[in-house]
Amino acid sequence: MKNNEKHPAQRRVDVHAKEYKKSHWLAWIISIIAVVAIAAASYSAYIYFKTKNAVDQTYDPKTSVKIKKGEFDGKKKFAVLLLGTDTGALDRTEKMGNTDTIILAIVNPAKKRYTLMSIPRDTMAQMIGTSSFEVQKINAAYSIGGAQMAMDTVSTMLNVPVKYYALVNMGGIMKMIRYVGGLNIRPLLSFEYGGYIFKKGKLTHMGGGGALAYSRMRYDDPEGDYGRQKRQRQVITALIKKAMSANTLTNLDSVLSSISKNVRTNLPFSALQEIVLNYRSSAEKVKSDYLHGYSAYIDDAAYQIQSTKELQRVSDYVRTELGLTPETLDNNETFQNKKNVENGFDFDSGETQNYHIYDYNTGTGDN
Repeated sequence: MKNNEKHPAQRRVDVHAKEYKKSHWLAWIISIIAVVAIAAASYSAYIYFKTKNAVDQTYDPKTSVKIKKGEFDGKKKFAVLLLGTDTGALDRTEKMGNTDTIILAIVNPAKKRYTLMSIPRDTMAQMIGTSSFEVQKINAAYSIGGAQMAMDTVSTMLNVPVKYYALVNMGGIMKMIRYVGGLNIRPLLSFEYGGYIFKKGKLTHMGGGGALAYSRMRYDDPEGDYGRQKRQRQVITALIKKAMSANTLTNLDSVLSSISKNVRTNLPFSALQEIVLNYRSSAEKVKSDYLHGYSAYIDDAAYQIQSTKELQRVSDYVRTELGLTPETLDNNETFQNKKNVENGFDFDSGETQNYHIYDYNTGTGDN
């Protein structure tokens, strides 16, 4: 090999970096599969097995599902529930925390695109898997029953199959930023938060603390939680591009340690490899959407109520993207909407109204 030629592995690193720059894969999928890409493009078997060991530690056997041969062959469609929490390291089992960012990612290789369907954290939903009927904000599902309840709750609410998930602890992941030497980011808006000042469009070098502050702020963003999600994706995308550079390999041990403590998924290492290798063309286009809810109060607590029409719209879209026939929704959410409309709730009103929860089993009285 000539001195001015790049090692084949280095060329693959460059290719992967360009692919991610072009596609802007969602934060949580990137956080997991990027380390696999690093392994595939690394300079030695030693780094490969070190990376595999770190990724193996992110695997959640409690929610494991049987993956059929060829399931991620680059032709089949699939969905992954992406969850973002902001507690301590994920190995701290005493506090799981709410998942304040919930996005259903649907990969459609036939159309060479993926869809990011955001679900507002305050969405009213039945918790699927509790011993008795219980309605909460959907972001509580993970803290009540873990990833399985979060997947089951989203699956039942939208009538779509959800088998896979990826969870990232935003607070812990920010430690990685220190390991890679900080990030250069152009803020999407101007604001001050946590002692840090951000100017819209001005290239800003952010350390771990600054990046965490930039991605956490919500109340001063005109887009609220949706704006925060955009900034989180921006930070993680920048982090992955930086982490995949050759210079970062000097801190590989620290980077991999942070990943192993702050990422959880029920997708095994082998499946992640196949996704990286077989679904690059699906990253060519992205469609972003979200459940459009109505603000209402349930027992003095602010909720987002999704109308039956809106739930049906999203269900039809996701099922179609997955190659499934649309079906009429019939679940707790549609039941609650029907009862509330019968008792005066108006989804066309611009006013914030009171919304009542009725016993799904008997259909009478507040739960």
